[in-house]
Amino acid sequence: MSLRITLKKSTIARKQNQKDTVKALGLRKIGQTVIKPDNPCIRGQIFTVKHLVEVEELKEGDN
Repeated sequence: MSLRITLKKSTIARKQNQKDTVKALGLRKIGQTVIKPDNPCIRGQIFTVKHLVEVEELKEGDN
């Protein structure tokens, strides 16, 4: 299973760890989407910035 992660809010005026987490997820611009594997590491990163991103679970074969 994979996760589609979309940046919905800006990282301006956010804590540095949240900015770093968004960058580590590969997100730079609002509206940008990345697809990441569903594992505990990625889930932890998402939890850190859950108020800034939108997450959608993808079944195998969906893109």
